Amino acid sequence: MIKAALFDLDGVVVDSESQYTKFWGSQFQLYYPQEKGLEHQIKGMTLVEIFSSYFNGQAETQKAITDRLNEFERRMSYDYIAGFQDFIKQVKKASLATAIVTSSNQLKMTNVFRCHPELSDYFDAVLTSEDFDKSKPDPDGYLKAAQRLHCQPSECIGFEDSINGVKALNAAKMFVVGLATTNQPEALKPWCNLIVDDFTHLDLNVLLAEQR
Repeated sequence: MIKAALFDLDGVVVDSESQYTKFWGSQFQLYYPQEKGLEHQIKGMTLVEIFSSYFNGQAETQKAITDRLNEFERRMSYDYIAGFQDFIKQVKKASLATAIVTSSNQLKMTNVFRCHPELSDYFDAVLTSEDFDKSKPDPDGYLKAAQRLHCQPSECIGFEDSINGVKALNAAKMFVVGLATTNQPEALKPWCNLIVDDFTHLDLNVLLAEQR
């Protein structure tokens, strides 16, 4: 029986992935002009992991990128993914526990909550990069979210858009709903129980009935 619904943030709750792709594309063009497509390979990674993988030991470069990223996130638009608000209201009406599990940091979440103060009513917990030791595709964040909500992993349904995200949910042994907002359905399929374009036509009652 499903007791909790866990949501990634970017590309699931808010339509921001394309903006991040543009930002990181500009940074990698600046520092790695010879390598194409790195902005797609980092999806689901924390900023610390990006720095460790591509800018290790480069303190000045890391600070410059962080400053640019903080300003970029402050000015970003955080429009909801289509159908999200109606769907999350269904979830709350069904008395499921809810959590955001994101690789973004607390500063980023401050920006999101400034744009959408109503999110505090939608979610019982918010786990950011500061709350877990290993990022997606490791299941650590989702397992800690289940623990925070006093649920077993098998009692959770998770919503993700990135390859690393659906791998993390799959590794956590949760029911995986992939949103094809960032990747093509075919790319998500190996790790998902269900794939949807967005929340527009997703009926929670039908979804929960499949779990019984």
